[in-house]
Amino acid sequence: MRMFRDTWLIFERSLTLSLRNPVWVILGVMQPILYLFLFGPLLNNIAKMPGFPPGGAFNVFVPGILVMTALFGSAFVGFGLCDEMREGVVERMTVTPMSRVAMLVGRSLRDVILLLVQGLILVGLAIPFGLEINVGGVAVAFALLALIGLMMSPVSYTLALVLKTEDSLAPTVNGLTLPLLLLSGVMLPMSLAPDWLQTVAKFNPLYHAVAAIRALFNASFADQEILWGVGLLAVLTVVTIVIGARSFARAAA
Repeated sequence: MRMFRDTWLIFERSLTLSLRNPVWVILGVMQPILYLFLFGPLLNNIAKMPGFPPGGAFNVFVPGILVMTALFGSAFVGFGLCDEMREGVVERMTVTPMSRVAMLVGRSLRDVILLLVQGLILVGLAIPFGLEINVGGVAVAFALLALIGLMMSPVSYTLALVLKTEDSLAPTVNGLTLPLLLLSGVMLPMSLAPDWLQTVAKFNPLYHAVAAIRALFNASFADQEILWGVGLLAVLTVVTIVIGARSFARAAA
């Protein structure tokens, strides 16, 4: 019970700090909105090409942008932790009996809530462009987005605890996220890529997440990519949380 209480306390504190300074939340949703307005319309003609997935341009494009928002929204959260370490906040927390898992999960849940709000805004703005949604499919898709957040946030926090400075963290996160992004097919579906690139992309868990969310938006519930996406993200989420919690425990040692 103490772990749940500690998780709630960390979550409440982190969310309050974010709401007091919502600049990063606003900036986080502005980039995908610009992609929606300035890049999305270009896909209407591309959607007529052979090999383009079914569902229409925006039913293919918006799920990819949602994954991109979840990836970047959670991969860069470690910058805030670097600042907290510099101010001595993390050090003061680690000398308390507070659960190390709660220190990680509470922050990560805050990150998930923010990215889900950004995702809802993006979906709402995309509907006038022609996005068609299935309510049940979208609900499961947002659960997958939450798993991406819970998977990537611990990675970012772990890197922050190890590297300790933004100067070291920035290139490391960029080097990690860029291949994941390019091989996930968020901008253009990987079905348009050459065979060798499609083969490489299948080793990227975000590729399966994008494919799963596109299937869910199109109510293709029998698509096996949904099981692949859910299974891979669930396993990787557990792994990254365990690694992140151990990193917080070592910080307390």
